[in-house]
Amino acid sequence: MINITHKVSSLRTAIAIARLTVSRQETMDAIRNKQVPKGDVFEFARAAGLLAVKKTSDVIPDCHPLPVEYTGISYQLENLTVVIAVEVHTIYKTGVEVEAMHGAAITALTMYDMLKPIDKGVEITDISLQQKKGGKSDFRDTLSTPLRCAVIVCSDSVAAGSKQDKAGKAVMEKLQQHYISTELYKIIPDEFSTIQATAAELSQAGFQLVLFAGGTGLSPRDVTPEAISPLLDRGIPGIMEAARSYGQQRTPYAMLSRGVAGFIKQTLVITLPGSTRGAAETMDALFPYIIHLFRVAEGMRHEG
Repeated sequence: MINITHKVSSLRTAIAIARLTVSRQETMDAIRNKQVPKGDVFEFARAAGLLAVKKTSDVIPDCHPLPVEYTGISYQLENLTVVIAVEVHTIYKTGVEVEAMHGAAITALTMYDMLKPIDKGVEITDISLQQKKGGKSDFRDTLSTPLRCAVIVCSDSVAAGSKQDKAGKAVMEKLQQHYISTELYKIIPDEFSTIQATAAELSQAGFQLVLFAGGTGLSPRDVTPEAISPLLDRGIPGIMEAARSYGQQRTPYAMLSRGVAGFIKQTLVITLPGSTRGAAETMDALFPYIIHLFRVAEGMRHEG
C-alpha cells in the first residue's frame, strides 16, 4: 500500500453505479412483487453490498482499511434494468471510490445470483464511478498571478556557516510541489531585531507569503514568535492550531511548538519549526489549503 501518513483527513464521499439487466418483463415483475424463489432481491443484495463496502480492504490488496461512516444503497427501475447506486462517506486520509464500486459490484452480483435460476439472460452491463469528493484536489485553489513568496531561515548555526540548512530547503521543495516559486531565500541569525526588520521589509516590499523556519521552540534563542507577533495586524490562530494538531498525531513534541501566523498588512507570515521534519510536516498540514486565503483576496479585488 502507498504511504498516506502525510495526508490530512477530510470528508470524502463517492457514488458508484451498477446496472443489471434482465431479459424479460416477468423477471422484473417477480423482483417487484418479491416472488423470486431465493427471497427479497433488493434486501438480500443491499445487505451484501453493505458488507462488501466494509470488506473492501480485505479483498483489494492496495486499499487501506478505513472508517466507513455512511453507506447508502438505492435502486431505480428503468424498463428491464435495475440501476444500483451506492454512496459511501468517510472522514479519512484517502477516498472511498473503490469501496463504493466494490459495494455496487457485489450488490449487482448478489442480484445476479438470485435471478439466474429464473432468467438465464440476466447480465450486469455496467459498473462505474459517478462522483467523488474530498481530498486535496478539492481544496486546491489556482491563482491568476504567481504569489511573491519568501523563505527565511532563522538559525545562529546556519547563519554562522557551521551547519547546513535543510529545513528551509525542505520548505521550498514543498512549495514547489504546489507550483509556488520562492522569490527570496535568506538565512538570518536568531536575533529579535533582525527577524522583526526582515518581516517588516518583506511586507513593505510587497511579498504576499513569508515563511520563517526556525526559532519556534523553547530554547533561550528561540524568539521568532515574540518577534513576529507584535507586527501582526490580524492573527490567524487556526493556522498553527491545525499545524500542531497534525504534528501531534505524528510526534508528542509537536505541542511544544510556539509558531504563530497572521497578516502584516497584505503579507501572510507563517512561522515554522526549525527541524527539517517539523518544517516539512507543517507544510503538509497547511498546503495547499492556505492558498485559499489568496484566492479569496484575489476574488475580492476583482469584485472591487
